[in-house]
Amino acid sequence: MSHNLLKGKKGIIFGALDSNSIAWKVAERCHEEGAVFTLTNAPIAMRMGAINTLAEKCNAQIIPADVTSDTDMENLIDKSMEILGGKIDFILHSVGMSLNIRKGKHYTDLDYEFMKKTLDISAISYHRLLKICYQKDAISEWGSTVALTYIAAQRVFPDYNEMADAKSLLESITRGWGFHYGKAKKVRVNTISQSPTKTTAGSGVKGFDGFFNYADSMSPLGNATSDSCADYCVLMFSDLSKMVTMQNLFHDGGFSFTGVSQETVEKFNS
Repeated sequence: MSHNLLKGKKGIIFGALDSNSIAWKVAERCHEEGAVFTLTNAPIAMRMGAINTLAEKCNAQIIPADVTSDTDMENLIDKSMEILGGKIDFILHSVGMSLNIRKGKHYTDLDYEFMKKTLDISAISYHRLLKICYQKDAISEWGSTVALTYIAAQRVFPDYNEMADAKSLLESITRGWGFHYGKAKKVRVNTISQSPTKTTAGSGVKGFDGFFNYADSMSPLGNATSDSCADYCVLMFSDLSKMVTMQNLFHDGGFSFTGVSQETVEKFNS
């Protein structure tokens, strides 16, 4: 059901790969709520995915961009404003990749060149994006940006590896830019800490099914789905959340504040 929460708003959505992607669900919901936007992903990811199908469904143009390249990101912002006819009102940063995880490197034996790339892609890219938008005055007053994160930034999940460090940095960047962009232009900068979600990227983490089932049994509401995350993103992009900034917002069915559930205790009772 549409409530026209984003009617007249313009945006950029990063990271839609296929219909399992949270970014894909966000794009569909933003379209339903009346927004217009551009879609972007890395050129290699676009060749692997089905983003053209989403673009056609949402009447959106695609602009390839390498998030580690200033030139690509500047081009993305410039072209998006040209296509959309003005400043940007909302941005979804749904970007994350670990070469160490892909190569099977344990946290105690990381390749630091790989780690630098992980931090650049998964966290520093948010700083780069906001810096370019700030310098170009590309985001409207009271605009909203959201990056997706995970509770491994606060708690240890051994197989989440260096992505935990990347998410910690991402959340720190959110606070820094939330302050400076808020003071200058009333732009809101937040992260959403989502439940483990069965996306193409998430399912690639070792032990993902264990993550997923454990969180589901611990959370009083169960795991939050990608569809409900898309709803939350719409809320954060809308004018209904105008005074929320610099926050890491847990969207996880209550997992983040649950010590233990009875179901979990019973598994260990002899």
